[in-house]
Amino acid sequence: MRVISGEFKGRVFNPPSNLRLRPTTDRAKESLFNILNNYVDFRELKVLDLFAGTGNISYEYISRGVVDITMVERDPKCVAFIQDTLKKLEVTNVDIVRTDVFRFIDDCPDKFDLIFADPPYSLSRIQEIPTMIFQNGLLKKDGLIIIEHGSRITFDEEENFYRKRNIGEVNFSIFRG
Repeated sequence: MRVISGEFKGRVFNPPSNLRLRPTTDRAKESLFNILNNYVDFRELKVLDLFAGTGNISYEYISRGVVDITMVERDPKCVAFIQDTLKKLEVTNVDIVRTDVFRFIDDCPDKFDLIFADPPYSLSRIQEIPTMIFQNGLLKKDGLIIIEHGSRITFDEEENFYRKRNIGEVNFSIFRG
């Protein structure tokens, strides 16, 4: 796993092999951030990373200048890896919340400019994520939600759906607030 752009470009982090995750590929990350470059100034964003896993996507946000980021991950081994990686990067402006994502969405009082969710592709409640975010008011006006998912899932009929981008087996559905 490596950071593809920004301050930490080229830094490589190797998550422990006992973390059974599917980190976003470099190709998919590059495509995602090429899209985002057209919409946002990273230095002005308040970002929420749901299902943070290894922190792969958050490191890209941090590397590009995001100074306010919240990462939500339930797995204690993943949280420990994230904490260790942030220490190596000497980054302190990140809140890590170890909890269930759906509980977090229901209880969070904050609003975010950009919300990224990379749930397990087999998650049975994946279709609920954008609706819950909007219903609970987590997205600021004109904000973006990006959900990474497999090809069998479609959000095209969901309210506030904006566009979908396919990169191989990876799909990003984007919603606008």
